[in-house]
Amino acid sequence: MNKPSFGPFGITTGLTSSPESLEAARVAEELGYPVIWLSGGPLPGLQTIRDLVEATNTIRYVTGILSVDAYSAEDVAATYAAVEAETPGRFTVGLGGAHGSHPLAALGEYLDQLAVPQEHRLLAALGPRMLKLAGERTAGAYPFLVTADYTAEARAALGDDKLLAVSHLVVVEADADRARSIARDTISFFTGIPGYAANLRRMGFTDDDFSELPDHMVDALAAWGTPGQIAESLHQHLTAGADHVAVNVITGITGPQPTEQWRTLAPALL
Repeated sequence: MNKPSFGPFGITTGLTSSPESLEAARVAEELGYPVIWLSGGPLPGLQTIRDLVEATNTIRYVTGILSVDAYSAEDVAATYAAVEAETPGRFTVGLGGAHGSHPLAALGEYLDQLAVPQEHRLLAALGPRMLKLAGERTAGAYPFLVTADYTAEARAALGDDKLLAVSHLVVVEADADRARSIARDTISFFTGIPGYAANLRRMGFTDDDFSELPDHMVDALAAWGTPGQIAESLHQHLTAGADHVAVNVITGITGPQPTEQWRTLAPALL
């Protein structure tokens, strides 16, 4: 099985079927980004995937992620099949979000039922058991909020024949205090989620770090600065063994898609 290839850099963002979202997807495509990783939380439903594909010409989409607790394997497979029939190769199914007492077993059962080729499905994996499942049952892993050292360990766990795509926070801001403040707001949210907290501890961060969010922690988990400095930070993941980095731009405000930041970063990344 050949692992998927998305190029060095893509975009992570939340899109809907709104005219604004469809236009943002077209902007990303025009700028030359090869792939958009669709954040699961903002996704209103599977129809949005088809709407985005139809609104663009070549850019590819990966769900990063679809919660297996929210979408049935049958519905996901039907969406994949419809997109594949119309525009082959433009949709890869990224899965995760299993909860309850036996999340690994739930994901395994879901994969048993999912009529999507192994090379077109990925898992949002963090811990060693999830990485193992991703390597055995899918085309690879899609971790988020991780350091370059973690990336090296994940590559060793997955092997060279599996995709390792890392989603990394980015703040297009050269002022250190402002950039770190924006990043802290997002990082602090994830420290309260058990799965992310457990992985942060595995990477060596402590409960004191969770409370204080010191500069060294923020700088390891979020790239900020000029476009060149951001590109240099993101390349650390590629050097450590990642195949692809999904750029998750955060701005500290809610509202429109960060298309201007995508535009600013494009010359340094593409």
